[in-house]
Amino acid sequence: MMKIHIKGMMNYAFGSAFYILLMFWLFPSFAGNNAALDELIKSLPPGMTNAFNLGSGFGTVEAFISGEYYGLLLVLIVSIFCIMFTTQLMAKLVDQGSMAYLLATPTTRGKVAITQAAVFLTGLLSIMTVTTLCGFAGYAMFIGNLSDFHGAAYLRMNLAALLLFFAVGGIAFLVSSLANDEKKALGISAVLTFGFFSLDFIGKLSEKINWMRKLTYFSLYDPSGIIGGKTETAALAWSVLIVIGLVTFAVGIALFRKRDLPL
Repeated sequence: MMKIHIKGMMNYAFGSAFYILLMFWLFPSFAGNNAALDELIKSLPPGMTNAFNLGSGFGTVEAFISGEYYGLLLVLIVSIFCIMFTTQLMAKLVDQGSMAYLLATPTTRGKVAITQAAVFLTGLLSIMTVTTLCGFAGYAMFIGNLSDFHGAAYLRMNLAALLLFFAVGGIAFLVSSLANDEKKALGISAVLTFGFFSLDFIGKLSEKINWMRKLTYFSLYDPSGIIGGKTETAALAWSVLIVIGLVTFAVGIALFRKRDLPL
């Protein structure tokens, strides 16, 4: 499975690396206008600032990438990876009949499902590791001395992103484990993932509809808050994301072992 999917994993990893390096390369061009940009952000409605994760402003490179990259672009890139890869690893094999060949070998359904989950998690960890390392490399190449970089906050932000995508991937894996049709699995996973993301985005726009954020686990991911030092509830949020991921992967594996397959 790793031989089959390693190229696709690396494509996502290099794509993420390219964009985060681009963010670090662009930051110096904004640095001279930090004060004006911060004033502009303060003049925006609070809902707009929250929705686009601009609460930490543009005063530092960490604040810049938390809003410009980790707040939206990374979420889109890795969410697509989660949806596409979990579907390819499970539902696609059932849909195309390849799962029958795997189960015809001396192995169990549980071992197949656990292996596929491990392949996905390896890919996710690879993408986030490459992204994290390229962040440090980007600062060193385009900004300055790494001793001035708020590395601890940056690492916490990447850990929060990893746990978010662990939950996203777990839900998509559960859907894929129950689906016989590749397109149906893709559609359901996409609707759930981007539906929850939309609820969080819309809920940020106004205090009147902020209650919508309570319906989605994306509200547990706050990169700008981490950079801004708001870590009071981080442990609870991360724990919930871990539980969501563990439960959905475990349930997906258990149900795949027991369900009827069109083999």
